[in-house]
Amino acid sequence: MPTKTNEESFEALIEKSLIQESGYFQGESQDYNKDYCLDTLQLFNFLEETQADTLAEYKKKRGENYKELLCKRIYQQIQQKGIVELLRKGISDQELKFQLLYKQPTSDKNPQSISRYQQNRYSVTRQLYYSDKNRNSLDMVIFINGLPLITFELKNHWTNQTVEEAKKQYKKDRDPKEPLFQLARCLVHFAVDTNEVYMTTYLNGQKTVFLPFNKGHANGKGNPLNPDGIKTDYLWKSILTKTSLSNIIENYAQFLKKEKKLIFPRYHQLNAVIKILAHAKANGTGQKYLIQHSAGSGKSNSLTWLAHQLVELHSSDDKVIFNSVIVVTDRRVLDKQIRDNIKQFAQVNNVVEAITQGSQQLKSALENGKKIIITTIQKFPFVVEEIAELKGSRFAIIIDEAHSSQTGETAGKMNTTLSSEFDSEDEVIKAMESKKLPKNISYFAFTATPKNKTLELFGTKTSEGKREPFHLYSMKQAIQEEFILDVLKNYTTYKSYYKLLQTAENNPVFDTSKAKKKIKAYVEGHEFTIAKKTAVMVDDFMTKTKDINGKAKAMVVTSSIINAIKYKQAFDEYLKKIHSPYKSIIAFSGKKEFKGDGYTETGINGFDSGKIPEKLKETEYRFLIVAEKFQTGFDEPLLHSMYVDKPLKGVQAVQTLSRLNRAYKPYKSDTFVLDFVNTTKEIKEAFDPYYECILLSEDTDPNKLNDLEEALADFQVYEKQEAQDFTANYFAKKDREELEKILIVMWLFLMS
Repeated sequence: MPTKTNEESFEALIEKSLIQESGYFQGESQDYNKDYCLDTLQLFNFLEETQADTLAEYKKKRGENYKELLCKRIYQQIQQKGIVELLRKGISDQELKFQLLYKQPTSDKNPQSISRYQQNRYSVTRQLYYSDKNRNSLDMVIFINGLPLITFELKNHWTNQTVEEAKKQYKKDRDPKEPLFQLARCLVHFAVDTNEVYMTTYLNGQKTVFLPFNKGHANGKGNPLNPDGIKTDYLWKSILTKTSLSNIIENYAQFLKKEKKLIFPRYHQLNAVIKILAHAKANGTGQKYLIQHSAGSGKSNSLTWLAHQLVELHSSDDKVIFNSVIVVTDRRVLDKQIRDNIKQFAQVNNVVEAITQGSQQLKSALENGKKIIITTIQKFPFVVEEIAELKGSRFAIIIDEAHSSQTGETAGKMNTTLSSEFDSEDEVIKAMESKKLPKNISYFAFTATPKNKTLELFGTKTSEGKREPFHLYSMKQAIQEEFILDVLKNYTTYKSYYKLLQTAENNPVFDTSKAKKKIKAYVEGHEFTIAKKTAVMVDDFMTKTKDINGKAKAMVVTSSIINAIKYKQAFDEYLKKIHSPYKSIIAFSGKKEFKGDGYTETGINGFDSGKIPEKLKETEYRFLIVAEKFQTGFDEPLLHSMYVDKPLKGVQAVQTLSRLNRAYKPYKSDTFVLDFVNTTKEIKEAFDPYYECILLSEDTDPNKLNDLEEALADFQVYEKQEAQDFTANYFAKKDREELEKILIVMWLFLMS
């Protein structure tokens, strides 16, 4: 018989690795109690080995039926609190308490803690029959001390099945009403093939949403070639090891009861935090880290996980590395969200203090050694000053999304020095450059779009002397993994837009009526008036109002407050003229004199400035006309179209156009940008450093397939000896990984 290359062999390969390399026990489906969703053999073996006296006392009090009673209690508690809390805190039944998982020791100087941790029983069961209602089986399930933690559906590309079939199987064949599949009963469900991994924490039939759990490849989606075999073996060789799984349970996984949401880290989040912690542990304070994570990366959670673990980080000689962690955020809209996010992940009370009362509160928190302190970018210079005086303490400063402070919210009540032109990234750099950085501080800067100066200040120096981010999750990967949309896919300059309409003159598919005539008059007459541009914008947007399930919104980016006011007046007049039910909103800072009158956004809009984001969600408000405000840090998924009447350069162009990129599944499939000022070349050059691939679509060359065919022949990719080796190993029943290695060698030769 040859080597098996079917799904069964894939299961066997993973099982073998977990048992032989990671020390798992082999579970059996017959030991699984379908009523209570527990592997009772593993559970009671664990309790008898670690808590025999408590178990004996429990048996004495509860009688011979004690096992069923304890299983029922565990089942009910997981139903109420979720698997994460029970594993972290254990379970109580009357006056007796059982630990269901022993934590990893923070120090290697406590033999008892080490011994207890090593007694945890990790087990893997293949073909688990989980229901009395049917004969369906899961390909694989991982248990910890008898409690189910992870389920798997495995597919094999050698038999023409992919991860997509695994997703469909979860959606179609796994009834979410089954006890095992209810929310928070398991930690995560993985759909896996030999190329990709996807995950979900909530099985909901056809509505189930899967997220990629891939490493990324060439700064895009997927996984790189693996010279040692299967692309996805990092899942069982790295992520599912005892140390890694314990780490995820203790420090990452979270069940949010109010939101009814179970959080499991995505691969890049886990990888980033682990790498940062390892470097900080090895190198101590005085370090600087730049984490360049695109929008859609889940940065708030990454930042939160890092903050909580930096507080607990110990050096190799078991000393605390950081006395306090200071989180500095500029996002007024999200400031409370960041605070709440960090607090809800805290496992100990009174660890987090948000600075809401001024510099004196911040000073007191620093001096008293508060573990996690959350403050705003405006207090950053004061933070640097104060920390310099506290030489006996060590600090980690996490800087959240350094960008221009232009969200437009009034809650912060910025003083007069913080105008709409205030740039928090420049403020951070200025504060850090104004004095020699003390060695008792490490900086961790999170941003999607770092400026060159930011990269120079926080970036990691390569062997070639260049600076690069310590960790990268690129815009390209976020787009390819469908967490954000590609705003350049339908980016159009006004010149191109007009040409398109000209070529459509005799094409019945295109509308060549009223809107086209207005554009033609605008171009040929060189009447660069806001009124005519307004007509172009409104007429174009009226063709897109059905997008995003009829909820689409548009942003108009203007070059000045005066122009924004003119646009607001022109929009109101034109919308009235065409009898449109829609309205516009204006956003700018402060008060502006225009034609002898004083204008504020509150006065023009007729409602308070702080209500702009809320009002924009209402059906009648479709256009947001901005002057600086809302060009950064504003995340509104309903924004579909943007009309640009302002020069945009560098990072400002990326930040502005990226207001459109937030996903709104399943209704938002694209975006649209019409630019009256900038060129395609300028915008492409602005995006290139953050995107890592060709941005704008080009004509397809059908001859590329012919060229590839000839190249394969010229390079003689499939050498006779390699084919013979593959065949010999196949029929010699060699491990499947040996076959994968030969294929990888061929592929690498092809790509070289």
